[in-house]
Amino acid sequence: MKECNQCGKCCMKYGGADLSVTMEEIDMWELFQPHIFEYVKNGKVWFDPQTNKQLSTCPFLETMPKSKLSKQVKYTCGIYLDRPEDCRHYPISIAEMVRDECEMIESIDIENPKRAQTKLDILMVDSRPPYCNF
Repeated sequence: MKECNQCGKCCMKYGGADLSVTMEEIDMWELFQPHIFEYVKNGKVWFDPQTNKQLSTCPFLETMPKSKLSKQVKYTCGIYLDRPEDCRHYPISIAEMVRDECEMIESIDIENPKRAQTKLDILMVDSRPPYCNF
């Protein structure tokens, strides 16, 4: 498995109406991060604060400036420390990464998904709550 290359595929796929957030997250944003909370409507994310229309992608997905070494567009999260739990926990499984065409996957991971899952679980240990047993 390769390191994340910040291709943004996961954020583009799950960063819109399919992303779920908890009421605790919404309450925290309302109190401490009003610039995030303004994109919440009726307990759902991401809505344009001007039009109240559902956005198709996360408004906090940011394009990084291209470097001379890489021609690939890279993305970053503008609310990384305050991002929803769903974002923190992704990816959960190798099957999910394959389905989503994650660029971290290598052919050896597909050939030995059990080993790859173990490696993924180790990589994600700091992103998942201790009670999760994915």
